[in-house]
Amino acid sequence: MSSVPEVVVTGLGATTPLGGDVASTWASALAGQSGARTFDNDWAEKYGMPVNFAATIAVNPEEVLTRPEIKRMDPSTQYAIIAAREAWKDAGAPEIDGTRLGTVVSSGIGGIWTTLDAWDTLREKGARRVLPMTVPMLMPNSPTGFVSLEFGAKAGAHALVSACASGAEAIGYGVEMIRSGRADVVIAGGTEATIHPMPISAFAASRTLSLRNDDPTGASRPYDINRDGFVIGEGSGIVVLESAEHAAARGAKVYAKIGGVGLSADGYHITSPEPSGDGQIRAMKDALADAGVSATDIVHVNAHATSTTVGDLIEARSIRGVLGDDADHVALSATKSMTGHLLGGAGALETIFTVLAVSERTAPPTINVSDPDPELTLDLVRDTPRALRDGDIAAVNNSFGFGGHNVALVVQNA
Repeated sequence: MSSVPEVVVTGLGATTPLGGDVASTWASALAGQSGARTFDNDWAEKYGMPVNFAATIAVNPEEVLTRPEIKRMDPSTQYAIIAAREAWKDAGAPEIDGTRLGTVVSSGIGGIWTTLDAWDTLREKGARRVLPMTVPMLMPNSPTGFVSLEFGAKAGAHALVSACASGAEAIGYGVEMIRSGRADVVIAGGTEATIHPMPISAFAASRTLSLRNDDPTGASRPYDINRDGFVIGEGSGIVVLESAEHAAARGAKVYAKIGGVGLSADGYHITSPEPSGDGQIRAMKDALADAGVSATDIVHVNAHATSTTVGDLIEARSIRGVLGDDADHVALSATKSMTGHLLGGAGALETIFTVLAVSERTAPPTINVSDPDPELTLDLVRDTPRALRDGDIAAVNNSFGFGGHNVALVVQNA
């Protein structure tokens, strides 16, 4: 019986509030910069919105894509294509039979700009003016579809939808595609483009957004006693996953390996995490077991940590519940303090951060924590990066989503 293939990361791509590619995004994160900005429009005044800022994309897709591409893609797909092209190039543009190449690119909400623009057109100008490309642009599988077309991927083109866990679950599914023998290479990740008056107003109505209009860059403050909600962000993170055997055969550089995947559901509430953290704990434990590592091997955790009053501490207690006393030696990072919350793109971008943390032995900082919550018992990396030890190491990336979705990925040095 053949052994299960080891899955490695050979390419990284991103476009985010911190930069138009992985290098600029990572450099900005290590420098502790925030991507949050006050809107340069009249949305707040026009619609009576209580929030007038967000972590908007750093590089406009119109600077990168052609006009025809812009016209036939929702912004969520534009971001994914930009990130996927970078990741593919970074991986060395591997030559591969399309039947051995898959895509898994997810979005938590999908083409909301296209949906709402089409509705405005219908109301104001009538049915004849609705664009014929509307449905292919708004459907949540549009990003993975376009990515599969771009690279000729025929092993499968999937789009898992699990709210803010979507990007991480996409990567987990890509790992399973390779492990099961369906593919040798998978382009996987997440994307989101929801900085629009309607979703922002809806999140604000649910009391999950920070209202620090006078201090956008300081608004996302995970684990701070004065945190008041997350900052909505946008962008995409994409990785190229590959079987270790396939990567070695073509001499590819390897950043790290995805050693473990853990999935669970709370079965508790449509938006609130289960208070005991049971589902989060099960996901993390399963990921560690899948990777064949113990708590002593974990040196870093990139937390979901959105900056909500309740969610941050539930996760912190869950991490302690899994790692026990070994949590005292783990460098905890909450990078949404800088990027904002990319929703369906968050887990993928944070997987990239975790891969780079392991590869470069550097945990990125958490910013804006001037008064740490006294209930936090973990070692939070604040303001400046933290060096990670030599030798074999492992890190965990957590992603949780509305609907009770829990995803944990274990990243190990190659």
